[in-house]
Amino acid sequence: MATRQGNMYANPMPQPLSDPNGSIMDDPDASSLRVYQVWKGNNRFCLGGRLIFGPDVRSIFLTLIMIVIPVILFCAFVSQSLINEFQHHLGILIVVVCAAFTVYIIILLFLTSGRDPGIIPRNLHPPDPEDDCDSSNLSADWAGNQNGARSLPPMKEVTINGKVVKVKYCQTCMLYRPPRCSHCSICNNCVERFDHHCPWVGQCIGKRNYRFFFTFVSSTSMLCLYVFAFSWVNLWKIMNAYHCNLWSAFLKSPVSGILVLYTFIAVWFVGGLTTFHLYLIFTNQTTYENFRYRCDGKMNPYNRGCSHNIMEIFFSKIPSSKNNFRAIVKGDSSSVFTTSMALGRTMSPEMPKKSFDIETGKRQAVATEDFEDLQSQMKSVGERSGTQPRRANWDHRANWEISPDIQMLAADYAMERGLTGRQKIHGGN
Repeated sequence: MATRQGNMYANPMPQPLSDPNGSIMDDPDASSLRVYQVWKGNNRFCLGGRLIFGPDVRSIFLTLIMIVIPVILFCAFVSQSLINEFQHHLGILIVVVCAAFTVYIIILLFLTSGRDPGIIPRNLHPPDPEDDCDSSNLSADWAGNQNGARSLPPMKEVTINGKVVKVKYCQTCMLYRPPRCSHCSICNNCVERFDHHCPWVGQCIGKRNYRFFFTFVSSTSMLCLYVFAFSWVNLWKIMNAYHCNLWSAFLKSPVSGILVLYTFIAVWFVGGLTTFHLYLIFTNQTTYENFRYRCDGKMNPYNRGCSHNIMEIFFSKIPSSKNNFRAIVKGDSSSVFTTSMALGRTMSPEMPKKSFDIETGKRQAVATEDFEDLQSQMKSVGERSGTQPRRANWDHRANWEISPDIQMLAADYAMERGLTGRQKIHGGN
């Protein structure tokens, strides 16, 4: 059995594969896979695992359209009138500022959406009860009802700034979540300092991308105000030039009118979101904690004062990712030896062997004993197949057809033993 770490929350990162000289190895085998290719979460990867997105990454295109299209309309139609009305250089500056600010916002969008938000590496095994069941840290409810049973408690208690905080055990990731960590049901990952999952950026918002998220939202609010203000200036110039009312100015410059209405509605959304997150920053809360503490009536143990809270969000160093999505997952025909910074520990050769599901691309553990039992079942079916027809599907009398998945597993096991799949299925006939 692989050695289990005594870390309460997650295992430290092992080093990626390296040669004796200490340099990281290139892929020595064309069939070798990398961590992002066998990732158990619901994330989507681009550029060979260099960019990680949430499962709803397509929503980024909608967000881009909602930002870029109004800016294009503003620069193509409204700004031309402003260039003529103002001095030439001042009018051009209005267009340049708008375009440059839009590029800056798009960069912030991808910095928010395309990076690891703070995913906690999964454990391959749950922690040992004898290592983690310290009675001094157990939840009082569980400690009083365990009756001597050796099992993992659902939560533990830790002290943060003199206040007791409960940390929960994650059944999916098989670890005790660090304080402020929560499991995102959309991405299927435990995320450090989890704020929320934002559908507009298609990514979880956590410890490593919250700063970029807030800057993105606040910058978008300022862009909306910028376009709103100069669209109104253009309408006001038209009203003075033609001595007409506001409706007539709308008819003479419909794009200005559309942009005024669009940015007015948008600024209520992104502006309100900016204001709400400013409150969260000043009080050192996350969106998740704000709703949870409000419902539970608890005090926030992380609030250290407004100035310290601002320093923590904007001026503290962003921690490095705990995952190396491009690390090589190595395996050979005799044993499975996996080195993965994403999984958080190294597997031993005695671990259950692995097979790859072709349809989902996810790793599924299949023990050697299961293969042997599966092989014996198919041998018996092969011996009966010469005297009686196979049934179309599984029924209550245990007559069944060998599915393609079972054939794939049997062929995988046959290659492990040096035989062909056909010889294994038909008993070597």
